[in-house]
Amino acid sequence: MALLEGPALAILGLLGALLSYRLLFYTPVLTRDGVPLKRAPNTLPLAGDGIVFLQARQKLFSWFTKCERLFGYETFQISVPTLPPGVVVNDPTNLDYVLKNEGLFTKGDLFKRLSWDLFGGGIINSDGELWKVQRKAGLAFLNTSNLQVLTDVALPKYLGQSVGVLKRHGDDGNAVDLQLVFHEITSQLMGKMAYNMEMHADDDFTTAFDHASGITTHRFQNPLWFITEVFTGSRFRKSLAVVRSFGERIVQSAVKDRQSEKPMGTGKLDEVSGTLIQSLLSSISDENIVADSALNYLSAGRDTVAQALTWAFMLLMENRFATGKVRKEIHDFLESVDDHAGVDIGGAGVNSTLFTPNTLPYTMAVFYESLRLYPPIPFEIRQTEKATTLPDGTFLPERSIIIWCTWAMNRSRTTWGDDADIFRPERWLVNGKFVNRSASEFPVFNGGPRICLGKKMAEMMAAQIIAALLLQFDFMPAYGTKRVSKDSLTLPMDGGLPCYVRARNYRPE
Repeated sequence: MALLEGPALAILGLLGALLSYRLLFYTPVLTRDGVPLKRAPNTLPLAGDGIVFLQARQKLFSWFTKCERLFGYETFQISVPTLPPGVVVNDPTNLDYVLKNEGLFTKGDLFKRLSWDLFGGGIINSDGELWKVQRKAGLAFLNTSNLQVLTDVALPKYLGQSVGVLKRHGDDGNAVDLQLVFHEITSQLMGKMAYNMEMHADDDFTTAFDHASGITTHRFQNPLWFITEVFTGSRFRKSLAVVRSFGERIVQSAVKDRQSEKPMGTGKLDEVSGTLIQSLLSSISDENIVADSALNYLSAGRDTVAQALTWAFMLLMENRFATGKVRKEIHDFLESVDDHAGVDIGGAGVNSTLFTPNTLPYTMAVFYESLRLYPPIPFEIRQTEKATTLPDGTFLPERSIIIWCTWAMNRSRTTWGDDADIFRPERWLVNGKFVNRSASEFPVFNGGPRICLGKKMAEMMAAQIIAALLLQFDFMPAYGTKRVSKDSLTLPMDGGLPCYVRARNYRPE
């Protein structure tokens, strides 16, 4: 015992402190062409950028945007105690390299460890063969035939129900939450078509999933989440139990449908109902993974579209000139169509299936400009499977983290011009035609092999919903403060979008 007294004990303490520093706080210096990368402003000794990531998400968005304005396309290093070294990329050339090399830049251990409780082995959280199997099932669900049923049958049905709700609110003068309205449309649509189940926007599952998503987001900001959740995670654990139970019910319902000998309905919607979950069951033997995948697709298919429409209508209420241009485009188009007959949305005598991304370019520009300013997935993260060098010369060791903030990239003045902070749908039009940007410049729908399967579905839904509602209603804000997003892995509007509704007396001639 005498050996552990005096100088020997001091030396052991020093070695322990150095080892703790190495394990918890030391971050290797990353380089570009042999020169150390720049660090973000106010990076601290030991803590690095860890304190920055503890900020509320609006401040975090502002921080990433500030860094983008400071560094432009230059890659810079970030460091957070207990995490591998990381970089933030803003250069479309670098991002294009990341997006196209799926096997090299994967979801990685970090993302999976932090989000496994919520996403499990679903497509959002998987790599390799498991990801490919789930993606193939998604492609089978979103084939051309099913998309036509979605736009021609399912969407008009549920959109028509929501028009009725809006008319009632217009009559009684009470405010309505448009975010809830859009969420109800996408919940019913995905529930029926993907899982052959009735789903709604205000059920227990949705409340539980929203809470669990918010807490999972905090994990990415708090390196000590595994400690703090011991004391604060009771509701989170209960929410996860509700989410898992709902996933099990989706699978059980699908298995029952498969075993049932009762004939399906004769309508087109009945014929394709449950396509996704049945495809997953046919492809994956593990029902737990099927449940995870079903929940992943549900979040991606209903939440992001509803949120995107919510921000779009907020911007339209704030920009009456753009609203007028959308309405003029709709009226001009309807005047050019000989037959308005078909699916009658809300008794207006208009076939909403006529409204498509191709027939309404300015409306589509409004939707994309909304996605630019309020991207449904504001952050993305990948991890290197082996050492590599980005096109700009940045060397990344194995297991390095790569982050891009879609929110900040979509406000880049280098990419979008000096008015990047301004809502200007015209930036998407060339000679009156809608023109898209590359995935590396506008990564809202991801890119490369992981490009969003629901991109076309989202566009078709946006065209119908925006046109049908603006044709029949005026919307006026019923809120007094600036709308911001609440904590989530996606971009839901905190407090919803309360507004007053007034019916318009449009009738086709």
